[in-house]
Amino acid sequence: MHDDRKLVVAISSRALFDLEDSHKMFEDEGVEAYCRYQIEHENEPLAQGAAFSLVKKLLELNTLGEPRERVEVILLSRNSADTGLRIFNSIQAHKLPITRAAFTNGGSPFRYVEPFGADVFLSSDPGDVASTLEAGFAAATMLPSGTSKESGNQDKLCIAFDGDAVVFSDEAEQVYQKRGLDAFADHEVKAAKKPLPGGPFRNMLAALHEIQSEFPADESPVRTAIITARSAPAHERVIRTLRAWEIRIDEAVFLGGLPKGEFLRTFGADIFFDDQEGHCDSARKHVPTGHVPNGVANTIG
Repeated sequence: MHDDRKLVVAISSRALFDLEDSHKMFEDEGVEAYCRYQIEHENEPLAQGAAFSLVKKLLELNTLGEPRERVEVILLSRNSADTGLRIFNSIQAHKLPITRAAFTNGGSPFRYVEPFGADVFLSSDPGDVASTLEAGFAAATMLPSGTSKESGNQDKLCIAFDGDAVVFSDEAEQVYQKRGLDAFADHEVKAAKKPLPGGPFRNMLAALHEIQSEFPADESPVRTAIITARSAPAHERVIRTLRAWEIRIDEAVFLGGLPKGEFLRTFGADIFFDDQEGHCDSARKHVPTGHVPNGVANTIG
């Protein structure tokens, strides 16, 4: 998190805009055909992608209350500067206040996450996401979602997180994977008063909390939730950890293994972050979803 309390979100062009047809052309016909197509169509705005409505809502936070730059969105793209002109033209056509970008001409853009000071990188490229997480920064792969572009709570920005391996480390998840549910519950009861180590999305949650703290609790434009497969008695450590971090969460849902999708729809999530593909598959039928390939659950099988 930053001294000026600004949340910095890096996003790939394919997560922000619908570039699937263009990407298929790139894969089928090669880079020259792709470049020619983008230049020929550079004045045609691209359609919205998986993360577009989230980005729009994030940037609107800058206009609320006493206006200030609470959120900055930075574009990180594998396009060249030449083909990237269509991306910037689309940003302007959609009236998104995004001014900073890196175009890497085919190279992985994740290496610019750190110098831009980004708290999180949202991408459609699982390899870039994995590299970003390995470098110690939050990242998620934006998944195709069955939801409409205007889903979610229209009045507020609602962001939901899984707990273990996302907001928290995967310390407890390792116990579950190695020794089963009973051992996990016993471990968490014994460690209930010991705060969990932070996971990759701790800083993003803290930055959202800082934005929330500018507004009265019942008037905040941001709502956050932890939606976790944990159940009692493993709930206590989660609550005590957030208390130790001095982070207020609006909603905590302890599902005891139930599918998460319906609960996320009820919360009205604009995005949900989870480390497990099974939970992501349930979630993305209802809300925009980012897969966080972090922790032991992504190294087994």
